[in-house]
Amino acid sequence: MESLLTVAELGLSLLLIVLWGFISVVVFEAWRRRHSNVSVETVTTLEDPTTLKQVPCPHISDPAEKYLSLIVPAFNEEQRLPAALEETMDYLQGRASRDKSFSYEVVIVDDGSVDGTKRVAFDFVKKYSVDNIRFIPLGKNQGKGEAIRTGMMHSRGELLLMLDADGATKVTDLEKLENQIHAVAREESSIRDPALKHVDFRIGDVQVSAFGSRAHLEEKALATRKWYRNFLMKGFHLVVLLAAGSGIRDTQCGFKMFTRAAARRLFTNVHLKRWCFDVELVFLCKRFNIPMLEISVNWSEIPGSKVSLLSIPNMLWELALMSAGYRTGMWKIHHA
Repeated sequence: MESLLTVAELGLSLLLIVLWGFISVVVFEAWRRRHSNVSVETVTTLEDPTTLKQVPCPHISDPAEKYLSLIVPAFNEEQRLPAALEETMDYLQGRASRDKSFSYEVVIVDDGSVDGTKRVAFDFVKKYSVDNIRFIPLGKNQGKGEAIRTGMMHSRGELLLMLDADGATKVTDLEKLENQIHAVAREESSIRDPALKHVDFRIGDVQVSAFGSRAHLEEKALATRKWYRNFLMKGFHLVVLLAAGSGIRDTQCGFKMFTRAAARRLFTNVHLKRWCFDVELVFLCKRFNIPMLEISVNWSEIPGSKVSLLSIPNMLWELALMSAGYRTGMWKIHHA
């Protein structure tokens, strides 16, 4: 009996040491990333591949010059990007031809691709002009979150939409998010200033966010996925609930829209650079009391996804960092 107690005590001691070591590593890494919301590379100009001249790069703090910006993060998307961009440009050009007041831009952010992604993007810039499509290279791979943050920080729209390079969500669904944002923004604006006239209303000045959601497809997905994938996803959703709280059922859908004011507030504060930046956005929306809308979108799985089961541990690691960073006060909130 005494030997069993000794073994149990030894096992408990080792477990406590491992746990203490893990917590220490998390806290240290959170401290090391305390300034990660500030970009290391400041983008001041963009290259026009047609004229080979440098074009001044805007900043989220500048006044809006377009109605809509679409931010597309791309990492080794040579194969999937062309079809998605063609569909997107067909929609945008068609809408612009019907509504002369509608203006847009597509911002492609290359997250350190080693294939022909840059060539594909430049072909589209040449075809549609640098005013309508812009290309920002990150140089080295930094993560989807950083690619989207960079695109958001250098966009010109009053409304900013992030969408994946694979075209998994139909671009026409942006109107669902857009219409709901307009409805909530007008309500928020009238509450803030009842005397505000209709003609003075600018959608980009009101803070609202809209999250595209695949939650309505969850029942079908549960029936077709392997049991262990369902188990891991349910576990991940539980951890997300503990880290960011309730409010958004599908945090990971890559189809989200923000007003310019909301994007400026959120993306000057985002620290996470890879998979779980979406969860941090939910956390920050709650911290800043930015209205969050969750809107069902049409979604289909496209072959070539970068997400795998190995992504789950990385996601949990980032959630641990986020929790430690904000709970200890090491990750400061900037009220931009």
